[in-house]
Amino acid sequence: MKAAVLTEYNKIEWKDVPKPRCEKGEVLIKVNYGCICGSDQHIFTGEFHPRTKVPMVMGHEFGGTIEEVGEGVSGWAKGDKVAPDPIIWCGKCPACKKGHYPACTSLKLIGIDSDGGFQEFVSLPPSMLYKVPANIPDKHVALIEVLAIGCHAKNRAGVKPNDTVVIWGSGKVGLCILEAVRTVTSNTVFMVDILDERLAIGPKYYENVIPINAKQVDPVEKIKELSNGNGVDIAFEAVGHAHEIEGGVNPVTGCIRAITGGGKVCVLGLGAEPTPVVFRELIWKEGILLTSRVSHGEFAEAIEHLTNGRLKPEALISKTLHGSETQKGFEILDQNPAENIKILLDFTTA
Repeated sequence: MKAAVLTEYNKIEWKDVPKPRCEKGEVLIKVNYGCICGSDQHIFTGEFHPRTKVPMVMGHEFGGTIEEVGEGVSGWAKGDKVAPDPIIWCGKCPACKKGHYPACTSLKLIGIDSDGGFQEFVSLPPSMLYKVPANIPDKHVALIEVLAIGCHAKNRAGVKPNDTVVIWGSGKVGLCILEAVRTVTSNTVFMVDILDERLAIGPKYYENVIPINAKQVDPVEKIKELSNGNGVDIAFEAVGHAHEIEGGVNPVTGCIRAITGGGKVCVLGLGAEPTPVVFRELIWKEGILLTSRVSHGEFAEAIEHLTNGRLKPEALISKTLHGSETQKGFEILDQNPAENIKILLDFTTA
């Protein structure tokens, strides 16, 4: 079979590799589409080394159909459409014993710690799979993982009907948070970014979304101005590696200053740089600072929302390329991040 193999950092080759066997207790999946994630971009350049080792096959966001059912597997059939949850947790650490596997001390993901979905076939245990209704387009199935991350953040923050929200970062994760938030509240959502092209996406697909370019105005002052001085109920930080703006504050501080008294700040950005925070500003508001990492079973929620038309996955898709063009996909995302959110990779044909 064919696979997009990261043979060395910054180099992907479309190669013949052995087709996986459908082992006992597993199902063989024909991959339809994969999706390039921000983590994949870091893996591509070697930033995840030594956790990732080349050669490897990336891809933890993908979907497909069952090709073969292994011995001992029941409840699954050839042709079933599936979305794999890539998370592998130990089940033994304190977090896992509490049922909070996103904080597993040895958490691993297929496509990062082992070969993933940027290939024609993958064999996985059914415990990692979610069935997807046949009427959901194959392209959208590949987005369920990242949409589930948005749903998890929304659930961690406890978004309620009529809450006002700001999302710092209008990229992949920020837009997925917007989609998830919109399943709960129709109240104002502010989107903060420095790229006008990305800021244009939210208002195109949803009403009552106000874009704010942090290079042009002070986001906190603008939010206070447009909220009668109140601020928002919940602020999400989904920037990660933030570009410094002269005279501006870092995104986490911006979130703290933008919330109302008793509000919440949910941080998702995985930037490696230290983030200075004056906790007095948070304490005075008795604000709650929390974090969100991956997902915690929200695949089912994302699938249910997709089935009922509550999500708009097309808002995330910038381009679709054949699997043999995977290298090109990474280059496009690196060279033109403003106009590209999600690039899908088509593995339906060799």
